Amino acid sequence: MSNIRIVTDSSMTIEKGLADSLGITIVPLSVMIDGELYSDADLKEEGKFLSLMKQGKNLPKTSQPPVGLFAEVYENLMADGAEHIVSIHLSHSLSGTVEAARQGAMIAGAQVTVIDSSFTDQAMKFQVVEAAKLAKEGQDLDYILDRVEKVREKTELYIGVSTLENLVKGGRIGRVTGLLSSLLNIRVVMEMKDHELNPIVKGRGAKTFAKWLDHFVSTIGDRSIAEIGISYAGQKAFAVSLRDKLQHLVTSEIPVLETGSIIQTHTGEDAFAVLVRYE
Repeated sequence: MSNIRIVTDSSMTIEKGLADSLGITIVPLSVMIDGELYSDADLKEEGKFLSLMKQGKNLPKTSQPPVGLFAEVYENLMADGAEHIVSIHLSHSLSGTVEAARQGAMIAGAQVTVIDSSFTDQAMKFQVVEAAKLAKEGQDLDYILDRVEKVREKTELYIGVSTLENLVKGGRIGRVTGLLSSLLNIRVVMEMKDHELNPIVKGRGAKTFAKWLDHFVSTIGDRSIAEIGISYAGQKAFAVSLRDKLQHLVTSEIPVLETGSIIQTHTGEDAFAVLVRYE
């Protein structure tokens, strides 16, 4: 039986204890707030990062893990008996993490397949958890990679933001759009597709999100859904209301999780994500 190990990064949002139970190794990104560097791993306490971000004078700056850290992680796993490593990371459009992972694999001289998930947060979790479960079952590498690809193809990521300020400052979205939105109090729902955030709904006021959700539920129709995740930045109440409206679509309980510092830096406060994986 082959010993395949799964590695990912801390932009993944996952239920407490699940990564440990599946033997998933998580490499932390870093975030700098007003000159002080924090490991994302130290900012997992509920509300801690948002509080630091609100107190900060400048927008936090995120940075990918050092190449050397990836090399060290891979070397340690190989020394621990891993025959192959599958390393799944957030989209290259959001971070250079996936490239750092590739370089780390070269330095380590390890047997590593690095995958750009094309997503982040719980949408990336779907791929990572699938890979980890299959690895635990003793499935071979080709089968695991094929399944991960199928999960990726059947995943959708929607994100709603109440302000475009952080996305604009971080260079993730056009500055003109950001300026208009700050003037008009526009809420935006975007879909992440092919590594890009594409606005699909814009509107004034909080009703924008509720209208989008109603439309989304009506368009899902008869599609068979494997799982749904909901992530949020800021207040949890709206995310819980989203779950209540979507729960009837799936048999498993929908997790409502606070997203990590990396995603919150881009989205700002009062943002949410709906992550869907179809059968």
